[in-house]
Amino acid sequence: MTLVVADRAGLAAARATFTGRVGVVMTMGALHPGHASLLRAARSANDHVLATIFVNPLQFGPAEDLDRYPRTLDADLDLCRAEGVDAVFTPTVDVIYPVTPSVRIDPGPTGDILDGASRPGHFSGMLTVVHKLLRLTAADRAYFGEKDYQQLALIRQMVRDLDMGVEIVGVPTVREPDGLALSSRNRFLSPAERDRALSLSRALRACPSGTAEEILAAAGNELKDVDLDYLALTDPLLGPVGTGPARLLVAARVGTTRLIDNAPVEVQ
Repeated sequence: MTLVVADRAGLAAARATFTGRVGVVMTMGALHPGHASLLRAARSANDHVLATIFVNPLQFGPAEDLDRYPRTLDADLDLCRAEGVDAVFTPTVDVIYPVTPSVRIDPGPTGDILDGASRPGHFSGMLTVVHKLLRLTAADRAYFGEKDYQQLALIRQMVRDLDMGVEIVGVPTVREPDGLALSSRNRFLSPAERDRALSLSRALRACPSGTAEEILAAAGNELKDVDLDYLALTDPLLGPVGTGPARLLVAARVGTTRLIDNAPVEVQ
C-alpha cells in the first residue's frame, strides 16, 4: 500500500508511522527505469522508502523548460507502487515555498563550473529544495543518480558542511542497451536526434584509461554532431585532474534538448 500525501501535515503523519531506517528518493517526476533503480536501492537498505515528486521552479532559469518539463503523475505513482514505496510526497509550489525564499543555499565555487557556468542559479535552487526536503522527510539516507554527477557532489558537500547527519548514496547511471543514459528529457528527441545523442556515451567510452590529453582528444572526436556545451576531465570531487581515478563529464544540445552524461576514467 503506497500512501500519497500532498501537504506537510500529511507527510509528517506518514513519517510518524515509520520505524527504523528511512530512505528518500527525490524526483521531479517523469519517472523512468533510472528512478526505479534508485527506489530499489533505497528499498534494499531501509525499513521504509519515501519518494518525493516536485518540479522545483527555483532550479530553472528564465530561458529554460519549466513549463515544458514533463508531468506524468499517474504513471509515476504506478511505478512507485510497483517498487514498494511506502509514501509519496507530491506537494505544490505553495506547499514547498509558502513565500518566495530570500535565504537560499550557496553552492560555493563548485556550483560555478560545468553546469553551473551554463545555468546560473541552478545549483542554488537545487540545493535549497534538497535541504528543505531532507528536513521535511527526516530521512536517514537519500539516494541520487550518478548521471547528475555535479548535483550529487554538491549535495554531499552541503550535507557535510552543514552537519546535516544524512547519508547520501550515489547510484550508478542506468542506460539503454545502446548506451544512452536514461533521462526524462530523452522523450523530446526525434529519432534522428536520438541517434546523434549516442555520441555522448560513445565519447565517454572512447578512452577509459590514458593520459588526460588522450582521454579528452578521444572523447572530443566523438562529439562532432552535437552542440557541445562542455567536455571536462576532473578528479572525482570535481577539482583539478591529477593521475588515478577521474571523472569525464559532457553536456551538449541535441536539437533543442540539453543532455548531460559522465563516466569514471583512469588518468595515467
